[in-house]
Amino acid sequence: MKREEIRRKESIEKPSGKLGVLIPGIGGAVSTTFIAGVELIRKGIGEPIGSLTQLGTIRLGKRYEHRVPLIKDFVPLADINDLVFAGWDIYGANLYEAALNAKVLTKDHIEPVKHFLASISPMPAVFDQRFVKNLNGNHVKHGANHRELIDALKEDISDFCRQHDVSRCIMIWCGSTEVYLKQEEVHQSLSAFMEALENNDSRIAPSMIYATAALEMGIPFINGAPNLTIDIPALIELASKNNVPIAGKDFKTGQTLMKTIIAPGLKARMLGLEGWYSTNILGNRDGLVLDDKDSFRTKEESKLSVLDYILQPQLYPTLYKNYYHKVTINYYPPRGDNKEGWDCIDIFGWLGYPMHIKIDFECRDSILAAPLVLDLVLFMDLAKRANMSGIQEWLSFYFKSPMHKENLYPEHDLFIQLMKLKNTLRYLMEEEQITHFGLDYYMNNSKS
Repeated sequence: MKREEIRRKESIEKPSGKLGVLIPGIGGAVSTTFIAGVELIRKGIGEPIGSLTQLGTIRLGKRYEHRVPLIKDFVPLADINDLVFAGWDIYGANLYEAALNAKVLTKDHIEPVKHFLASISPMPAVFDQRFVKNLNGNHVKHGANHRELIDALKEDISDFCRQHDVSRCIMIWCGSTEVYLKQEEVHQSLSAFMEALENNDSRIAPSMIYATAALEMGIPFINGAPNLTIDIPALIELASKNNVPIAGKDFKTGQTLMKTIIAPGLKARMLGLEGWYSTNILGNRDGLVLDDKDSFRTKEESKLSVLDYILQPQLYPTLYKNYYHKVTINYYPPRGDNKEGWDCIDIFGWLGYPMHIKIDFECRDSILAAPLVLDLVLFMDLAKRANMSGIQEWLSFYFKSPMHKENLYPEHDLFIQLMKLKNTLRYLMEEEQITHFGLDYYMNNSKS
């Protein structure tokens, strides 16, 4: 299929009709917090704090023009009133029960949307305990092979769209972190991958089955976990073939968010790094899953890669060549979703004199993740309507391990990521790119 040109400004399809949000892991803490929050906002009893699409602005033109519209007024995003939710989970509890069990939101926030949440029950999930060893769900699909499971998911999606009069969908993975996988030959081409599906190959994870179902139906897929999922050549090929946008991976929330804020500052000031020790405690379902060493390795790979790409030790060996970086995550049930991350950062400055930074971030993981889910759903829907198929690197702002073209390195600096995102929106709306050059203000006003 020939790849179409990116649509810009008036040629972008309008966001008409209902937008279906399909969530593997819909009964988890992130999903229930996101869905309950959207409904509270729609009722006018909640604020979308943390959401760039709802509260963020974008500067247009020169500073003296003072054109700073809200992003949602600048680009044609779907309205949150048009969102309709469905998904799959290995536990059958409806979303009201699941939200109570997650213990993220208080009853003051859950009870006003009780009937709405109770009206949404998960569909049976695709599940293989070999990939998530510490969970044992009983609300699961069965099939002779992977292909049968994909077809069952596609039938679920078709039924949902028909029953709720949904015009288009986005799928976003909010499920658990799967065990660490390396790319193998079955992942390298679409033909090999399709054959492996028929053969029930054990190297194909459940998240890949969901992604395949989505891409085959032309539905954009977002990977919110560090799993090896759509970042394999086979599924990148499928996304390109079907003109579908894909994005991931691993929502950037607590400790890594802090790293992508602080590390660029150290580098900007040419301050050296001796070591960065990070540890976390959390007690939600994610913490239980990460208590397994194979699932933790998947998360560790995601969290460890950030500093190297930001600090570029190959370019600044005096400052960063031999720094020590350690990350640990500890399952501590009493903490629940209220994750706490400690960072001990040993830096050095002028003449090599040592200094130290200590961070104790008592965050709420799902509270930080929920607005990311909203933004990603709305931006990916925009990308689809603008014919922006394949990897959406401009959404790196939201991920710990952002996807990127094979011959490029990922951009992890939060501030560069934000500039890329906003400049992409400016490009789509045929506005001038903002470079923050600034000297032109003085050159143009100079007098001979």
